Amino acid sequence: MSKENLIIEQGSGNVFADLGFPPEEAQNLILRAELINQIEDYVVSSGMTQQQSAKKLGVTQPRLNLLLKGKINEFSIDALVNMAAKAGMQVEMKVKRAA
Repeated sequence: MSKENLIIEQGSGNVFADLGFPPEEAQNLILRAELINQIEDYVVSSGMTQQQSAKKLGVTQPRLNLLLKGKINEFSIDALVNMAAKAGMQVEMKVKRAA
């Protein structure tokens, strides 16, 4: 059995930036990913069917299915904030200067 040198690098806190996306795109993607995760958690924990959840969120069932499959590029921040609000969530934003 051979030993391999394993190099571990600390991430930036934004997986999309770590993957090489431009900073502005990485920030947009991480916001959308977090919103998608929260909406998915709501759908799963609600006990509703996809059809019922879609109606509550103001989208079609096929559109909700895209969200549940993680199709991040299919959704704008605006659309995701609207869905989160319809699910009874309060979305807050924090802006700070980059280091």
